[in-house]
Amino acid sequence: MEEKFIKDIANKISDGIIILNSNNKVIYANNYVRKSLNIQSIELEEIEVFIKHDFEKYNISIRVKDTDYDGIGELLETDSYSYNYKSIIILNKICKKDKCNITANNVWGEIKLESIIGESESMRNIKKKILKIANSTSSVLITGESGTGKEVIARAIHSQSNRRNKPFIAINCAAIPEALLESELFGYAKGAFSGASNNGRMGKFELANGGIIFLDEIGDMPLSLQVKLLRVLQEKKFAKIGSNKMINLDIRVIAATNKDIKEMIKEKKFREDLYYRINVIPIEIPNLSERKEDIKQLVLSFIEKYCSSYNLEKINIEDEVIKKLENYPWEGNIRELQNAVELMINLVDEDNIITCSILPEYITSYYDSHDEKDLDDIINGDFITLEELEKRYINYALEKYGHDTKGKSKAAKKLGIGLATLYRKS
Repeated sequence: MEEKFIKDIANKISDGIIILNSNNKVIYANNYVRKSLNIQSIELEEIEVFIKHDFEKYNISIRVKDTDYDGIGELLETDSYSYNYKSIIILNKICKKDKCNITANNVWGEIKLESIIGESESMRNIKKKILKIANSTSSVLITGESGTGKEVIARAIHSQSNRRNKPFIAINCAAIPEALLESELFGYAKGAFSGASNNGRMGKFELANGGIIFLDEIGDMPLSLQVKLLRVLQEKKFAKIGSNKMINLDIRVIAATNKDIKEMIKEKKFREDLYYRINVIPIEIPNLSERKEDIKQLVLSFIEKYCSSYNLEKINIEDEVIKKLENYPWEGNIRELQNAVELMINLVDEDNIITCSILPEYITSYYDSHDEKDLDDIINGDFITLEELEKRYINYALEKYGHDTKGKSKAAKKLGIGLATLYRKS
């Protein structure tokens, strides 16, 4: 009686409900699922369900006979062993594979070109490049520090391209243990190894077929896997682990890293041939401190976003706060700025005006320490010579961009001096 009651409720729900037993076999599918999969007349045993990614439990693949479907939803583990229920899958949407762009990554929403905030020269150039290269099949390598928005750029390329209605599959190469990364990328066949799923698993490359795969933090990919990736990109086909069956690929690769790949090549930590394969079209995203003119626009955008999310009335911000935010050295880039704005939104008074009094403590401390030092120099008569001031700026630039060859070259460029001058005066 209770089981019937549960199923009656499930049939009234507008989302799809699939229940799996302890053997991961489908023992129930509600009306939404049956209608979406057109399975009213066939048995549940003909439905195969694949949970695509243990780290993102929202990507679900369904196979009915020879037809594949993609779904987005949620996987819930249960303890209802009295009915032999192990897992319940709640699906918000189901569609035939390759007929729609549906992945768990859609929690981002669609990132269009106009979603990229910033009118600085560097950002305008990036937007122009995206327009030029969007429909190409050539690989793209996006470089930039952590928090600069590399995935936003990748998604903008996808939404601007002729693959916009095909999958965009992202995987963070640094977030997955080395022992699991190969199976996450390429999948595995039934019985490929001890502990493998009885149904096998689709890898990210297979899921992205026809669309774009985004290999984030590719600089963290182990050398052993770089060899296989290079072969896959060259041959445009691969086999799952434990299988000899080749799967043809029609895919575009966008990779991203915050590391100096050329330096890694010198240190034998990254393959030079793979670098040239993925770096056909380079896109370098500047640090936030290099595009200060975009900070106000970013701040206002974040304020609008959080006011909408928290159902708040319009919140204004004082010019002095904007000024301090523009001149703060954002080591965490846009991600850190967004975090600061969200904090201030939570602390704003009833007048709905963001003032300097609610700036994050670390920003206040930064300005306090700089103000105190300047004041001490004046009181003690320790005026800084131009030579000393120049040396301080050079050292500050080196701390910011790095003391290696690339960092020194970048520091010299930003300071408007020659590399030889920087070496002489640092």
